[in-house]
Amino acid sequence: MKKRSVTRWVILYVVIIAIVVAFNLPIINAVMTSFKSNADISSSPPKWVFRPTLVQYNRVLFAYGYNFRLYFMNSLIISSLTSLVVLVLGIPAAYAIARYRSRINPLGLLLGLRLVPIFVFIIPIFILFTRIGQTDTRLSLILMNSVISAPLGVFLLVGFIQEIPSSIDEAARIDGASIFKILTRIIFPLSLPGVAAVVCLTFVFTWSEYLISLILSFTKAVPITVGASFFITAWEVRWGEISAAITLSVVPVFMFVYFLQNYLVRAFTGGALKG
Repeated sequence: MKKRSVTRWVILYVVIIAIVVAFNLPIINAVMTSFKSNADISSSPPKWVFRPTLVQYNRVLFAYGYNFRLYFMNSLIISSLTSLVVLVLGIPAAYAIARYRSRINPLGLLLGLRLVPIFVFIIPIFILFTRIGQTDTRLSLILMNSVISAPLGVFLLVGFIQEIPSSIDEAARIDGASIFKILTRIIFPLSLPGVAAVVCLTFVFTWSEYLISLILSFTKAVPITVGASFFITAWEVRWGEISAAITLSVVPVFMFVYFLQNYLVRAFTGGALKG
């Protein structure tokens, strides 16, 4: 029995490792390619053992006409402010859904709207922002990403707020606390794991968003996802520079998720599932 049990665990771990490697193979390949010279990249068959070089990173960071630092800062500002907007709007909305009854199902309505493919609204969105003069601005991207991410943020926060006993709210009201104080001094601290999870997910989703950024940004507000595609031209695909840009762009996301991973696990195994 012991031998069978050990064999099963070994097989299970081998399968899990194989799945993890398979899913991460594109990232591994991009990282390896970013350290290759153009000669090594174009070699056939592909070289798995090569002499690492930083020439691709040098081209990405200092190439004439390619402003990687601007694209990076755009992504950082847009993702951070989108997370803040979703949080500021999501906590009151989630509190209202969790505490007050309604004839309709507002949470179901929000999630239903979220399921509509975004490309359905691309043309109206572009026309709207063009008419109000907000194309190629960070504001337009922050607004659109907030609209996309808010339903999921509210959904997650509702589950955490429902875990907080309503008697705490009632006691605070008896003591004369306003709804603003209840939200900021009671609900926010007690639902902090959910808040951190919402911030993390919103940041990651906004950072990796491509379609809306491609439509609404041209030069000044271009984020890193669109900026990386500038190495694809009508004459060539510069795989080395693309791989270096991708590698640099995923580092902040990995760091962000690493520091908040415990809150993410809590979000998907606790309050979020109870909502």
